[in-house]
Amino acid sequence: MTIVVPKLHRYSPPMFNKHLQVDALFQTLIATAVDGIIVIDGRGTIQIYSAACERLFGYTAAEVIGSNVKMLMPSPYREGHDDYIHNYQGTGVKRIIGIGREVVGQRKDGSTFPMYLSVGEGLQESEVMYVGIIHDLTSRNLTTRRMQELQNELLHVSRLSAMGQMTAALAHELNQPLTAVLNYINAARRTAANVDEPQTQRMLELLDKAATQTSRAGQIIRQLRAFVEKRESARNLLNMNTVVEEAIALAAIGSADADVRTIVELAPDLPPVMIDKVQMQQVIINLVRNGVEAMQQVARRELAVRTLLDGEGGVEVRISDTGQGLPPEVASRLFHPFVTTKEKGMGIGLSICATIIEAHGGHIWSTPGEERGTNFHFSLPAAGTAPRET
Repeated sequence: MTIVVPKLHRYSPPMFNKHLQVDALFQTLIATAVDGIIVIDGRGTIQIYSAACERLFGYTAAEVIGSNVKMLMPSPYREGHDDYIHNYQGTGVKRIIGIGREVVGQRKDGSTFPMYLSVGEGLQESEVMYVGIIHDLTSRNLTTRRMQELQNELLHVSRLSAMGQMTAALAHELNQPLTAVLNYINAARRTAANVDEPQTQRMLELLDKAATQTSRAGQIIRQLRAFVEKRESARNLLNMNTVVEEAIALAAIGSADADVRTIVELAPDLPPVMIDKVQMQQVIINLVRNGVEAMQQVARRELAVRTLLDGEGGVEVRISDTGQGLPPEVASRLFHPFVTTKEKGMGIGLSICATIIEAHGGHIWSTPGEERGTNFHFSLPAAGTAPRET
């Protein structure tokens, strides 16, 4: 592509050199173009530098006119630019001219940004000139990257949904044999109770333990089913200490190898709360497992779960870890969707926790640990009191 550049030598903002007669339309184009326009000569010296370039690069026209265009490029573009012009002039092989390419520009402050550079070759009084059109890709690239992230998150959510359906089906299938096992154990207990032998008492104790563990397995399966099933919230008047104890037992499933010392301190005489037990246990399990995962890279691994009065007549649950803590930029947005510190995290767990707590009229927040780590808190109003203002 060959174009004829209007007769000019220098661009002196805000007007062209007064000794040259430049087409008024070209002046308007340079002054108002949204994309940046740069014209260089065959040596790479900047001849024209538009107002849009001033916004893009941070340099004024007076600072760049007469300088080599490579000042607007980071390494390795800067070091190779003069050789590229020389090679093109000697061989005629084009790399960007008439083709266009995504490259990187460097601002006055040293920061860089992605840009699409289209270059045309022109003549001005038999001297070769190159016209560069620069389009900033920063916004487009950010949007594209965010869309890719959201697509990945949605794919993960769809997998989680499929896994939930499988879990519900599996729980349904396991519930029947577990019920049968429990029936057989109870029948064996009744039979053994009628046998007058020295070892009978020991056998009854073992059967009691087997029955207890089978009942516990059935309860876990029912809770798993409740987690994945869509249902209306079912709130009851409950003691938070009991809810916390059961949730800790559930959270321990799959975390036995984490080598974490768990401290549980439950305040006596807490007022009852009107809550959905399954939803509240979902919150506690999520926070406990987050704490366990946060301590995988540290030597001291202590998880403290406490209940206490919150100072307003309600109940507070506090879950503290001794992990590495949260970066300030993450802590400020921690309960927003798609915010996570995990390499493969979805960033929706804490957002769901916040939704559940707020729906119960409560409040959830985090604070830094005394030495290191993070404290997660949530508070709920006592039964019969007004919801908190959030």
